[in-house]
Amino acid sequence: MRIVITVDGGRDGGAELRRWLTAEPQLRGRLRLDAQPPPPGTMGGGAMDALIAILEPGGVATVFAGAVVAWAAGRRSSQTITVTKPDGTQISIESTQVRADAAQAAELVERLAAAVDDPPRPEHRRAPDGAAPPGP
Repeated sequence: MRIVITVDGGRDGGAELRRWLTAEPQLRGRLRLDAQPPPPGTMGGGAMDALIAILEPGGVATVFAGAVVAWAAGRRSSQTITVTKPDGTQISIESTQVRADAAQAAELVERLAAAVDDPPRPEHRRAPDGAAPPGP
């Protein structure tokens, strides 16, 4: 599954997160940095760094989620990390969310891993003339 990770609120956040994630042996070779256009409605013309990750179902999602939460916990400034799945589903966490205690950070890792590992929802197909779509 191809997911896109953006970091808002810190300079070179995407590059820093990529360096952090590639320190995990299970994530090496699964990440690349890509320049994305700025989000709609934001001021400024600069591109935002996005991290592209290729994850397959299974334990890699937990490793990914744990590394993202650990990186966010170590940030001094407030940052928002947004993970976008192929179906458009977005999961966002703020670095301030993971500064509470270990139990709350562990819960956040579990929720992020489950959200990333959840298979994309199939698109709803509509048959011509409003008829019901064909069965599976």
